Amino acid sequence: MKTKAVRLYGKNDLRLEEFELAPFTDDSVICEVINDSLCMSSYKATIQGADHVRVPDNVHENPIIIGHEFCGKIVHVGKNWAHKFKVGEGFVIQPAHMYQGSLEAPGYSYRECGGDATYVSIPWEILTMDCLIPYHSDVYFLGSLTEPLSCVIATFHAMYHTRDNEYVHDMGIVEGGNLALLASVGPMGLAAIDYALHCDRKPKLMVVTDIDDARLKRAASIYTVEHAKEMGIELHYVNTRDIKDPAELRKLTKDDHGFDDVICFAPVRAVVEQGDAILAVDGCFNFFAGPSDRNFSAMFNFYDVHYKRTHVTATSHGNTDDMREAIAMMNEGKLNPAAMVTHIGGLDCVAETTKNLPNIPGGKKLIYTHLSLPLTAIDDFAEKGKTDPLFRELDEITKRNNGLWSGEAEKVLLEKGKRID
Repeated sequence: MKTKAVRLYGKNDLRLEEFELAPFTDDSVICEVINDSLCMSSYKATIQGADHVRVPDNVHENPIIIGHEFCGKIVHVGKNWAHKFKVGEGFVIQPAHMYQGSLEAPGYSYRECGGDATYVSIPWEILTMDCLIPYHSDVYFLGSLTEPLSCVIATFHAMYHTRDNEYVHDMGIVEGGNLALLASVGPMGLAAIDYALHCDRKPKLMVVTDIDDARLKRAASIYTVEHAKEMGIELHYVNTRDIKDPAELRKLTKDDHGFDDVICFAPVRAVVEQGDAILAVDGCFNFFAGPSDRNFSAMFNFYDVHYKRTHVTATSHGNTDDMREAIAMMNEGKLNPAAMVTHIGGLDCVAETTKNLPNIPGGKKLIYTHLSLPLTAIDDFAEKGKTDPLFRELDEITKRNNGLWSGEAEKVLLEKGKRID
């Protein structure tokens, strides 16, 4: 079976190619990819090439398909997996299979499996570690977002607190506590706001910060202060651009208590140090943002570590349980990660988009792998719609949906979009 895919050959060397997948075996599970959500982690793999911990050393002669946030349909099942998978079923994938501790993962390590492809062959490790997960929905873009959602969910689960004089870690954010989400109106930060509002372990106070008024305004229009109040949460959006004292945010907490939980969504020293400065006694700081700089560091107050029991944790991915939680919450209508998506595109825009991700404003770039389509911002649909009937229709749909991408828009695009040659 032939596939078209964007493959990495080395640092900043991405190529859109057509090639033949290996012949079917009894262990083969072949999937059609409908869409993939581009991730900054793919950008990091692209600029680092073989220096990246998950990319093979011989990537120049063993190119890998990039993309690890993808969703689609199963199209072939070998007899060894026929008891578990059926042709036509939907799937999402947990790339961090961790088979025998391995760091290999789709999107980083495999010649025939990654999200930026039309068809892929699922590695045996993914199958045996139960990381090919059923997805029972025809709204495929939400499936692509379950992987980044699982990373956010993992972050909340990884938070921990101690009991004074007891050697016990209580997992999760403090229920009814104070939560700060720093630099949190990018795509992953928006997902964190959504999860904090709708999970079963909510804070009493939530403060969301950024230094961009437009992005804060967009976040506040989607996750409103009024809705947060209905959920029992006092929500504040704060622009910290001109705040000189990093501890000033503490004033929003009762009696200057500080924040029990702080999650940092930007690898910026000033943001990290602000997070440290606002921690309460036994406060947990989670460094969500993965830096590209291996020497990234920041100051942390070790006096408070000793006397106030402040501490640091981090997660770099979710697990299969986190993904199943994401799917369940979406199916129940508790989570809608559509706010993460700001652009759509086809397979032929992946290489340049990935290499330039840090320079492209907005949130998630959603790729429909069977289509030929320049990267297009949802905000630009109206302008493109003046000459293109497809974008005129997509603009009408998104405007009815508070400016957000949707299952309705996806169906129209898949039906009427130009297929890639």
